[in-house]
Amino acid sequence: MSNCFNSGINKIFVMSQFNSTSLNRHIHRTYLEGGINFADGSVQVLAATQMPEEPAGWFQGTADSIRKFIWVLEDYYSHKSIDNIVILSGDQLYRMNYMELVQKHVEDDADITISCAPVDESRASKNGLVKIDHTGRVLQFFEKPKGADLNSMRVETNFLSYAIDDAQKYPYLASMGIYVFKKDALLDLLKSKYIQLHDFGSEILPRAVLDHSVQACIFTGYWEDVGTIKSFFDANLALTEQPSKFDFYDPKTPFFTAPRCLPPTQLDKCKMKDAFISDGCLLRECNIEHSVIGVCSRVSSGCELKDSVMMGADTYETEEEASKLLLAGKVPVGIGRNTKIRNCIIDMNARIGKNVVITNSKGIQEADHPEEGYYIRSGIVVILKNATINDGSVI
Repeated sequence: MSNCFNSGINKIFVMSQFNSTSLNRHIHRTYLEGGINFADGSVQVLAATQMPEEPAGWFQGTADSIRKFIWVLEDYYSHKSIDNIVILSGDQLYRMNYMELVQKHVEDDADITISCAPVDESRASKNGLVKIDHTGRVLQFFEKPKGADLNSMRVETNFLSYAIDDAQKYPYLASMGIYVFKKDALLDLLKSKYIQLHDFGSEILPRAVLDHSVQACIFTGYWEDVGTIKSFFDANLALTEQPSKFDFYDPKTPFFTAPRCLPPTQLDKCKMKDAFISDGCLLRECNIEHSVIGVCSRVSSGCELKDSVMMGADTYETEEEASKLLLAGKVPVGIGRNTKIRNCIIDMNARIGKNVVITNSKGIQEADHPEEGYYIRSGIVVILKNATINDGSVI
């Protein structure tokens, strides 16, 4: 959203999947109530809906999400002169001027332009890959190839040596899930040619490169996909490293979020190393290392957090409320005294008691314990939103 505003794009539709109440609330508070001036623009949320004639229900893929609301788009276009549509993925971290991408799309007279990033072999199989000719035309698109298919998608990337060091370490071009379509080409693909196909990356684009003008636009800046628990976790912790690969402190291209009007964070005899601390936190005599602490977080004395992401809380509990909960043997929002946490994501409004140990010392990679308030994914403990972890628990 911020990249759109910074690029001068202010006509935006947001396709949200099921369980999107908090996302919709965030968008409304940030971009509709947050004082951003849209001039002649707008932001509209198009939430997934179950239709009686479609038992499968929710969006079946990226293309399906747009197809289900194509009538909204067509009605919008009937009143507006629009030639090109930018389609963006919501689960990535990067800074981009989309108008440079659109400009190349127009200059190439392409039906579709795909923003691509050079990646190494460890990331290649997790993304859609493209092969291009010397003009930048996409010759082949392969979604998440493995083995011999992966090797067949290697390309010569020495032409990028002007922008990245040792370009040979990045012999693949990954689709960023960022596309520009001519309006007519998009409508033709979704309503006529590929009406039964649901996903751009795995279904439509591999076919479209055969009979449409599809161009690649190479992006060499910081780009990280945060669509899995591990990638979300790693990308957050990477922000605490110095120097950080991604910089929030750019006054020309700021990132917008909801104005919360919170007080400054209060630190009392705390030890911090490589940490991000958000607004409105109360931290007392704790040790925080290589961690991200979200808004309105409370961390009590004797606590140790390392390699962890704490999402924070929606509201405060007063000291009186917290004291009453403790006297009743209950757990206040935040982290209680002398708790040790490592390699963990703590979702919003979690209540973690005193003398708790969350370290996954057995190295378990995958586990489901929703009744106890947590999951384990890729070795990372995830404490659920609104969960309660009782005093003395060991995870």
